[in-house]
Amino acid sequence: MNGIHDLGGMDGLGPVKAEQNEPVFHDEWEKRMMGMFVSCFAGGHYNVDEFRHAIERMDPAHYLESSYYEHWLSSLETLLTEKGVVTQDELDERKKHIAMEDA
Repeated sequence: MNGIHDLGGMDGLGPVKAEQNEPVFHDEWEKRMMGMFVSCFAGGHYNVDEFRHAIERMDPAHYLESSYYEHWLSSLETLLTEKGVVTQDELDERKKHIAMEDA
């Protein structure tokens, strides 16, 4: 199956710019994302293949415009709503709350 995530061997995407001494996490939320991934995985909400497949199902434009950990967040949102752990309304409310905190 070929999708937007299958970029290996493609030409014309420009050079990969390696960041010197790149940190594992660029922002605090990325650390929290790692914690959510581990806790939801350990809690049996999904397996690694399901997690990867949810990333592969992302809208292609969203996939290309988003970061590594944003892919993880999208996957988590997809899987947890599909499995009935949270509702889309609950996620939307939480996003509004976070946006107000950051304003």
